[in-house]
Amino acid sequence: MTNFVTVAELHDLLSSGAPVRVIDVRWRLDRPDGRPDYLTGHVPGAVFVPLDTELSTPGDASDGRHPLPSTARLQASARRWGLRQGDTLVAYDDAKGVAAARAWWLLRQGGVDVRILEGGIRAWRDAGLNVATDDVEPDEGDVVLEEIGADALTIDEAAAFPASGVLLDVRAAERYRGDVEPLDPQAGHIPGAVNLPTVLHFDDAGRILDHDAVRANFARAGVTGETPVAAYCGSGVTAAHTALVLDEIGIPSKVFAGSWSQWSNTPGRPVAVGDQP
Repeated sequence: MTNFVTVAELHDLLSSGAPVRVIDVRWRLDRPDGRPDYLTGHVPGAVFVPLDTELSTPGDASDGRHPLPSTARLQASARRWGLRQGDTLVAYDDAKGVAAARAWWLLRQGGVDVRILEGGIRAWRDAGLNVATDDVEPDEGDVVLEEIGADALTIDEAAAFPASGVLLDVRAAERYRGDVEPLDPQAGHIPGAVNLPTVLHFDDAGRILDHDAVRANFARAGVTGETPVAAYCGSGVTAAHTALVLDEIGIPSKVFAGSWSQWSNTPGRPVAVGDQP
């Protein structure tokens, strides 16, 4: 079963009256508040989800920039979105699914059937479909989530991971090498981590590449499905996107939720620089 739905498939689901809830998770590093963009046009019925407050929780710098929400907090948010028990949840954004994947990663752990709209809002618009400009506030849902967190690594588990598996750093190459670090106190990467930017798995329109091409990308980083694999990024958002792609090709993975933002804010953690693990 694929983790993605096409624009045509989502349109048919919405037209049929099927139990589906759509969420708009527009968020980018350069534009963390996606609500203004949401209000200029979104999939009709889609609820705006603020990633910083509903798909993460406030914490200290030593917890990273996007600590995981508790199961109870996430459940309360999902109910605000109108999510009911048994609903299918479709998430989208305007950045190749990177932010929407955070919702996928969290909610699937909670037992929800979650899909990503392939191509996001751009694909919806390009198909000539109507957009809405209202701020959707649905009736309260009744979803009950299973406990989340089992797919997340602690900082100590992430440190030990390269000894027994492949730890992927899915940030841009210049951040991995330590050439630049625009957000966190130190530049570089976790020793032993292999660089594989998550954007390599998608085309310019935000559609996932042919599965054979995706497998080839991962194979070049040593990921074949025969050894454990985990991913980290700047703050645990982009890493969830890589987990989504890995799941799509049948490879289970973990995510270091605190990611580089936690690692670089924790005294005593070693830092590697350059293009080698």
